[in-house]
Amino acid sequence: MSDATDLIVARIEANPKYHELRRKRNRLGWTLPVLMLIVYYGFIGMIAFDKAFLAQPIGDGVTTIGIPIAFGVIVFTILITGIYVYRANSEYDRLTAEILKDAEA
Repeated sequence: MSDATDLIVARIEANPKYHELRRKRNRLGWTLPVLMLIVYYGFIGMIAFDKAFLAQPIGDGVTTIGIPIAFGVIVFTILITGIYVYRANSEYDRLTAEILKDAEA
């Protein structure tokens, strides 16, 4: 790398906003996948260990309790994806722009 690039990288690494960005991204980057794994494997665990519960019909129809729970897993996945996209497009992009502005000054 050139000296100018090294200088910009050093400024970025020394910026407290950069450390804040990394901390926030890492925290969310671990939290959301862990939540997803809990929900997904919880559902798979219910399939494996409590089929009778999931097979209970809702009302007089043929739909079982498992269908809305499975739908809930899908909706949960969409929601946490939306949460990440929202945070990335608002907070993380703002911090990144501020870090780059500070590094170029």
